[in-house]
Amino acid sequence: MNANYRFILASGSPRRKQLLTDAGYEFEVIVPDDSAESGSCSNCSPAELVAELAFRKAANVANQVNDCLILAADTVAECGGQILGKPRDVDHAEQMLRLMSGQKHRVLTGVCLWHQGTDRKLLEVETTTLFMEKMTDDVLQQYLESDQWIGKAGAFGYQDGLDWVRIIEGSESNVVGLPMDRLATMLKKIEDNESQ
Repeated sequence: MNANYRFILASGSPRRKQLLTDAGYEFEVIVPDDSAESGSCSNCSPAELVAELAFRKAANVANQVNDCLILAADTVAECGGQILGKPRDVDHAEQMLRLMSGQKHRVLTGVCLWHQGTDRKLLEVETTTLFMEKMTDDVLQQYLESDQWIGKAGAFGYQDGLDWVRIIEGSESNVVGLPMDRLATMLKKIEDNESQ
């Protein structure tokens, strides 16, 4: 990646930060204002929603800095047409997990790259399909008591090594919060555009 400009992660997610660090990227973190996520479209499809929120987060940070490459992302789970963001509390987490128990579901991440120098913007969505085993009440209660569901779209973290959820198709890093292969492709598009 071109090191001539600052690379900024517009996210407070420790999982996105870890994925970028593990992949060897050098970057700074600027967390978007909460207002970037308010008032989102209520009739959006899951893909439209994550794309819009990723764009809003990037735009929010773009207003705070100059000549940077900004990366923003937003992730939701979707099951049976219901969009599942981060649970509000333990009851909400239980509701989500019972909905997905024994079902296929999807995790979608909107990724926005915004290069201020050229004002070039890329906005793409990655989808991963998973299957959650039928959860017994004991397994469900143990998991809810562990608090591992807190702050995670769909109330679970694939990276936590859960043996009751598996990927059927798609990117594993996408489920954690950032599709790294797609990000690499998007970064290459930005660089190729600059060299023309």
